[in-house]
Amino acid sequence: MVTNWLNHIEFAYPWVWAFLLLLPVLAVLYFRKKDNKTATLKVGHIGANHYKSSKIRFSSVPFWMRMLALFCLIVALARPRQKYVETETTGEGIDIVLCFDISGSMTERDFTPNRLEASKAVATQFVDGRPGDRIGITIFSNLSFTLTPVTADHALVMQQISNIQAGMLGEEGTAIGSGLATSVDRLRASKAKSKIIVLLTDGVDFGGAISPDVAVNMAKTYGVKVYTIGVGSMQEVDDPNAPSGSDKKRKLEFNEGLLQQMAASTGGRYFRATDNNALLGVYQNINQLEKSKIEVKTYNRFVELYRPWLALAIALLLLELILRSTVFFRFP
Repeated sequence: MVTNWLNHIEFAYPWVWAFLLLLPVLAVLYFRKKDNKTATLKVGHIGANHYKSSKIRFSSVPFWMRMLALFCLIVALARPRQKYVETETTGEGIDIVLCFDISGSMTERDFTPNRLEASKAVATQFVDGRPGDRIGITIFSNLSFTLTPVTADHALVMQQISNIQAGMLGEEGTAIGSGLATSVDRLRASKAKSKIIVLLTDGVDFGGAISPDVAVNMAKTYGVKVYTIGVGSMQEVDDPNAPSGSDKKRKLEFNEGLLQQMAASTGGRYFRATDNNALLGVYQNINQLEKSKIEVKTYNRFVELYRPWLALAIALLLLELILRSTVFFRFP
């Protein structure tokens, strides 16, 4: 709880914390003075040194109350406050659907740790860098599904991206046409002037309910621009399922032609990503090509938290004064 509190506050005058160095100095001076006074008050009665009244044993209580009061006063002077960041967005954003291939081929390890996980990580950064845009998520393998409709809630979008797993639709295959058609349907009713789909796949289409050609025509009809990202390489990898005695290597499949055609037909662009860094560069390119006409203003609002500390310091000082004047009162 204390850690959570510290993570959400800041101090207007953090240099005031330097005064905390005075507290151990005051403690050393106090106990040195107390030891000297005790040494001069020793008496010669047998057994007198073994007797201490409650008053003597608790004589340091007022001092520690003053020390605690000084600590609270220093905290109050540092002026703790809770910071709230408010943003105001004006202008015209873009409606975007990120379409993920989650078929078994996206688990190939020519990326780190694999194609799908690398794609998720970079897509999350892309979403975080598009304030003001509405973004949705679709996924496909042999079937297609809308994971998140287009929304301005980027926290929800990023959470859903992190939940994507290969094979979560239950059927294997890569129906690129179905994935694109579902994505177009999410943007069909959009009133945004610019609508784009970022389709990320390894490009090996094994058919589906809707062919890629039909899906591309749908995108053109509704004014949707498609950016396609070909994820993967044509390198040879180890095949753990290869029968014994046969070649343990197999070549990763990849169909660039299909993705190039889909992008060109809708006014988008095709990108090739052969490793993690190249994939990051692809999203940065799309960021530059599709710029939102928005202005984001940030406002900082503060809630002052010093008052309880100041009140506690005053209360402790008053209580110390009362105790010194009554319970711990000493004649000269």
